[in-house]
Amino acid sequence: MYKAPVQDIAFTLNHVAGLAEAVESGRLGDLGSDLVDAILEEAGRFAGNEMAPLGEIGDRQGARLTDGEVKTPDGWAELYRHWREGGWNGLTAPEAFGGQNLPHMLNVAALEMWNSASMAFALAPTLTMGAIEALVAHGSDALKDKYLARMVSGEWTGTMNLTEPHAGSDLGVLKTRAERNGDGTYRIFGQKIFITWGEHDAADNIIHLVLARLPDAPAGTRGISLFLVPKLLVNDDGSLGERNDVYCHSIEHKLGIHGSPTCTMIYGDGKFGAEKGAIGWLIGEENKGLACMFTMMNNARLAVGMQGVAIAEAATQKAIAYANERTQGKAPGWSGSGMSPIIEHPDIARTLVTMKALTQGARAICYACAHAIDMSHHTEGTDARFWSERAALLTPIAKAFATDVGVDVASLGIQVHGGMGFIEETGAARYLRDARIAPIYEGTNGIQAIDLVVRKLPLSSGEQVRGFIGELRDIAERVATSNNAAFGETGDRLKAALAALETATTWLLEAQAEGRVAEALAGATPYQRLFGLVLNGCYLAKGALAPVEDGNADKRVALCRFMAENLLAETSALKDRVVSGAPSLEAARAVLA
Repeated sequence: MYKAPVQDIAFTLNHVAGLAEAVESGRLGDLGSDLVDAILEEAGRFAGNEMAPLGEIGDRQGARLTDGEVKTPDGWAELYRHWREGGWNGLTAPEAFGGQNLPHMLNVAALEMWNSASMAFALAPTLTMGAIEALVAHGSDALKDKYLARMVSGEWTGTMNLTEPHAGSDLGVLKTRAERNGDGTYRIFGQKIFITWGEHDAADNIIHLVLARLPDAPAGTRGISLFLVPKLLVNDDGSLGERNDVYCHSIEHKLGIHGSPTCTMIYGDGKFGAEKGAIGWLIGEENKGLACMFTMMNNARLAVGMQGVAIAEAATQKAIAYANERTQGKAPGWSGSGMSPIIEHPDIARTLVTMKALTQGARAICYACAHAIDMSHHTEGTDARFWSERAALLTPIAKAFATDVGVDVASLGIQVHGGMGFIEETGAARYLRDARIAPIYEGTNGIQAIDLVVRKLPLSSGEQVRGFIGELRDIAERVATSNNAAFGETGDRLKAALAALETATTWLLEAQAEGRVAEALAGATPYQRLFGLVLNGCYLAKGALAPVEDGNADKRVALCRFMAENLLAETSALKDRVVSGAPSLEAARAVLA
């Protein structure tokens, strides 16, 4: 059974990502370490004791649709009520609407624990939190006053409605339409697919954020507007009124996250006998809805990265537990009677340490991204711009690298279990099934690579990424001059990996400046992997250098060394793929004909 790694999470937050320094500097108000510890402990307790047991039930039962109504797995509606009563939905929300206005770092740490316990369940509050952020940033005062308090409390959940059958990542061709009513409201008509928690029985109302196009809108993404469309209309006194003209037509039968209802939503076909058209309210300005939605999408991308970390952590815990119990053969040097636990075999140990190194590194990357978001909100002027750019640079890496790690580590976890891992009863397969969606939704990892190379590397004319590499080089230098023999070759390996990253970065910036965009994009995904591995190694090293005497310092050094001496060699090959891979790719297109 999953047990939240509260100590590892707290250490990474404080001594790698930068929470302790931010607290001590006073940038986060009166937030203190005691409150941080209390929140992490309680989030971990709730995840392990209440969510994890029901996560297994949710995977077996799945969500069920009957006559347009979705029933969540047994116990989930009550679990959501307990979660809501704990105040978890409002950790980062404004105090004016009942939130706690805490740092984003604490929220993503809690999200990790909840997703480890049940990714399918945690998706509901994840989408609600994103909807709250979009409404806070772009909604009118009237919409905020009417909806935010109930959403912050968790009484009402939120969704994000983008995808249509013909329009996946290319939102410019969406067909859902909006018509002006003349009274400040709009009527929405269309179909949306893959809507997470679009219908369910866990909350009193569901607030859909829907992208649609007005009749006189410009073509493409410049003509998209964002609308708030509630499942149940809300009266002026805040009470719930009539059913709006929106419903769930079907739910998907998926590879994983079975307990999460993934819905096809129909807007405006008159199913409930009223005038056709789901009534909606504009968020932001007409034809500028995509910018509003990106407020929700950007933070959702980090939340999805946390799903990768969460699955990797849970899969690693299960694999280590199994490897300690399962006996097979006799490992070299085994002096016990009978067969040895498989964890004693070098190949199994290598696999498990690989899982742990990738998990802890991906955690640090995501937490560092959350730290940058927090600092962008708690600084001003050039400092705020710096941190905003740092968050922008880290977001695609956090989303893509961490979700790839989730899939890879879950797959390795099955391998450790051997044939039993392929059997559903052991629970190892569930992690791989759940993890596989994360590299796909909220912008596929290929799209994240394009975003990283085309939009994020050129920030401040490339100075943001160059400065970041300089900061990472300082970490490598500290390792090299630490005089700690336990680091082995870590310093030299980090320097070599950073040199590969710097070479690839310079080449990509120059290729784009010279108009060779196709060549740059051919290397975007390898570059994203390269950057993620370098960050993984450097952040493990930063943790290993931290002067913290908690009984785990030697373990952190050992894990850092393993990462550097076993996994960072891949960075050289990735650099070659970035710099030299485009011509062979172009030549190989012929095999696709």
